[in-house]
Amino acid sequence: MRIAIFSDNFYPELSGISDSIATTARELGRRGHTINFFVPKYRARHFKIANFPVEEINLGENVNVQRLRSLPFPGPNKQSRAVTPFGVNTLRVKKFNPDIIHTHLFFGAGWRALVAAKILKVPLVGTSHTPISEFVRYSPIKTEWLKRWSERYVSWYYNRCDFVSAPSGAILKEMKRYGFKRPSQVISNPIDSSSFTPVSERTREKLRKHFGLSGRTILYTGRLAPEKNIDVVMRAFALAKKSFPDLNFAITGHGSARESLEALAFELDLGKNVKFLGTLHKKEFVKIYQAADIFAIASTAETQCIAMMQALAVGVPVIGVDWLGLGEYVKKANGMLVEVGDYQAMAKKMKLLLEDNKKYKTQAALGLAAVQNYSIDKIADQWKKTYSKILNNA
Repeated sequence: MRIAIFSDNFYPELSGISDSIATTARELGRRGHTINFFVPKYRARHFKIANFPVEEINLGENVNVQRLRSLPFPGPNKQSRAVTPFGVNTLRVKKFNPDIIHTHLFFGAGWRALVAAKILKVPLVGTSHTPISEFVRYSPIKTEWLKRWSERYVSWYYNRCDFVSAPSGAILKEMKRYGFKRPSQVISNPIDSSSFTPVSERTREKLRKHFGLSGRTILYTGRLAPEKNIDVVMRAFALAKKSFPDLNFAITGHGSARESLEALAFELDLGKNVKFLGTLHKKEFVKIYQAADIFAIASTAETQCIAMMQALAVGVPVIGVDWLGLGEYVKKANGMLVEVGDYQAMAKKMKLLLEDNKKYKTQAALGLAAVQNYSIDKIADQWKKTYSKILNNA
């Protein structure tokens, strides 16, 4: 099978989207399928922000990456690029001769996917990763007309596809309210359970020392952006710390919210107990999960949250908010949920897990068991069957 994948977000930009599509493509390529990516061209500084070498990603001999002309685009991670919506790329796609085209976002690269599929008469698959109403809420322009227009546009865009997936049912439900009618299904993003694995308590203690963590640790990983509501987790941590003075809060990643979070840590007098670790290399990134005791996230913009699923894969219990994809996946993984913004309830959950070792071990085991359903192997199987079904019906 020959698959052309278009996305406005890709390596080296740090995001769950770029991670998940690269991971899936690597596995499909390993199985003998041929994949061509059509994605934005980034500058050297974008690689350096993510601590990546300035070189193309290697996804195996059957996976090729073609870069599209792109322009600077404002974003919280300072890496975003905007692909020009129209360009001479149809001939490049035609030369690749895909059996199927898969579009992952609805901006410039997404428009190029629509045009290529139309001209080449190739089936078009779409994946909607974005709860658009939440992102509009945090955009510089906060108006009801923009929210309605954005949701209608997204629904219109994915109505051009033969089949559409999303990592959570909440996204599909949102689009259907605004006219989306195409065949659709929830398909999870894959979790790299070969890298993210549990460790012994002895190893966890060594890793804590490696990162300069003095005791048990709450972890957040991901973009430092307003919609992630990391301040809620920090306030919950501040309350839990009153009962556990040596408790740490480790924060990885980069983004526009870091300065305000540092100010909040100072205001709450959290001192050295809050560690801003920045953007970590892959091996160090896995280790910080293995050093943690609890993963906490209060984001209202998650369709699934790869970072949370990685925590489950290393046997770390999760506390999240009951909203969008977090509510769907944390329930399945038998994690713990609180209402949006309720840092006091989140603090109580932290204390419960830290005080009750039996409860802690039960949550860790149940989460670890649940996340096996989203392994790379199983998700690649699902996509192979989905692509084959679409081609057979074309």
